[in-house]
Amino acid sequence: MGRYLIGRLGQSIIVLFLVSLIGFMILNLAPGGPLSQFALTPGMSQADIQRIAAQMGLDRPLIIQYFDWLGRLLVGDWGDSFRDGRPVLEIIIEHLWATLLLMGTSMAVSIVIGIGVGIAGAVRRYSVFDYLATVGAMVALSIPTFWFGLVAIYLFALQLDWLPAGSMTTIGDGSVVDYLRHLILPTLVLSLVNVAIWSRYMRASTLEVLDQDFVRTARAKGLSRYRVLVHHIVRNALLPMITLAGLQLPTILGGALVAETVFTWPGMGRLFLDSIGYSDYPVVMGILMLSAIFVLLGNLLADLLVAITDPRVRLA
Repeated sequence: MGRYLIGRLGQSIIVLFLVSLIGFMILNLAPGGPLSQFALTPGMSQADIQRIAAQMGLDRPLIIQYFDWLGRLLVGDWGDSFRDGRPVLEIIIEHLWATLLLMGTSMAVSIVIGIGVGIAGAVRRYSVFDYLATVGAMVALSIPTFWFGLVAIYLFALQLDWLPAGSMTTIGDGSVVDYLRHLILPTLVLSLVNVAIWSRYMRASTLEVLDQDFVRTARAKGLSRYRVLVHHIVRNALLPMITLAGLQLPTILGGALVAETVFTWPGMGRLFLDSIGYSDYPVVMGILMLSAIFVLLGNLLADLLVAITDPRVRLA
């Protein structure tokens, strides 16, 4: 296990280095750049722009800028925002909680409902419920998130006036109930697609386990249908779902981009779009690196959990 973790750590360092290098180069070579916002300011001369570039360190060669940024990142300095001069890490932490709340709730709802629907569809294969679940999943996967979000706002916020149309809290309130009311609509929209994904994967995994010899042996021993389902079928069918959960963990940061924009939710997705619009490259790079770390951690946790839960798997 120790050698495996050391090897994965080395791989992760190489991947993070490549992600940072490619991301930094692409951002800084894109048309416009962080100085484009100053060029539109009335009365701003070329000399003024050059002076600002020198103050921000943007007049140096690109490779020098990269290694300067990387050196500061390694000692915990994520840089300062071009937009307001605040530390990047402080800005990210402010918005991270909102995304963790939204995506965590959505993921929990999706896993519970999706696994339940998938198991029921596999056990009742080719039944009316199975056909309805399959059609519903295809429809959910085909609906654009932004369109479903706008429909949900129009129906539940504007027409029925049951729920708020957006934001995270009501100004002047901030109670737990208020948080929950604002959380319902974006969670509903994000869970729609994720439930479809989890139910399809769980159905396929359960059907694969149903045809295994140990299931027929358990039934031949006279075990109850409930015991066979819970202790033999579901327990083994959940193993591939651990890998799926590890792959979906990184979406906690970027998966809510569209939903956060539609519902004006102050999370990482909306921060990413705003930062790109303002050419705030330090913030964009900070989000990129944090997303890459989440991807690597998600895959590592999935591999470790599979090895722990399935004795047939050996880490090497």
